[in-house]
Amino acid sequence: MAIREDVIYTPKEVQEYLKVSQSTMTRMLKKGLIRSARIGKQYRIMGKEILRVISPSLEDKVGVAYNKARRWAHDESAFSPPPKNVKGK
Repeated sequence: MAIREDVIYTPKEVQEYLKVSQSTMTRMLKKGLIRSARIGKQYRIMGKEILRVISPSLEDKVGVAYNKARRWAHDESAFSPPPKNVKGK
């Protein structure tokens, strides 16, 4: 299946092409990872957007953001409680 930039795709078609579950596809649309147009209650996705999602340059940006978030999540100081004010001791 070749993706053409000027063709409009349904989420189901994109889901099959990307080989992701329906819930993942919905999450990607709602979080804006895949830009789309919403017509009524249905989403439509341009072919050029699908090509943008699978491009290596985007993958690099996502990898950097993921690693940065992972480092933050494992930074113990981000989760340690604030110091208690001890009076009179």
